[in-house]
Amino acid sequence: MLDALYNKDVLRRAATIGRTGRLAAPDASVTRVSPVCGSRITVDVTVTDGVVSDYAQDVRACALGQSSAAVLAEKIVGRGVAELRDVAGRLRAMLVDGAPPPEGDWAGLAILAPVHDHKSRHGAVMLPFEAVIDAIAEVTGEDGVAAEMQLTKRS
Repeated sequence: MLDALYNKDVLRRAATIGRTGRLAAPDASVTRVSPVCGSRITVDVTVTDGVVSDYAQDVRACALGQSSAAVLAEKIVGRGVAELRDVAGRLRAMLVDGAPPPEGDWAGLAILAPVHDHKSRHGAVMLPFEAVIDAIAEVTGEDGVAAEMQLTKRS
């Protein structure tokens, strides 16, 4: 059963995590923790005209959280908060409701579809997206992660 979760695609993706570390002068930084598994991420963002112009992350998570963070890091620069909220909502729907995975640039998140059957792992997968949405919201003054989306806690 765990083999379906921690399959070769997830492990390969986790090994490719990019944009690690911290930004020297971010516009905002947010740390989030999954209370169920203890995964933790700190994200730094720089936002220019409502779009992410730089990003870094310090990830202490299982391969599932690392895989999610790897996809996010690869695609985030140049994206606005509306798109990131949409992708996070689609990812959450995939995990919670078994909905189809995000498509297009975000199709790499499909490797995390087996997590649907493991509720205790949902928070680790959502961790990077919740953190980055909250960080961007601090810069733009928009609302952060809605309570119904939140699977992790802010620290």
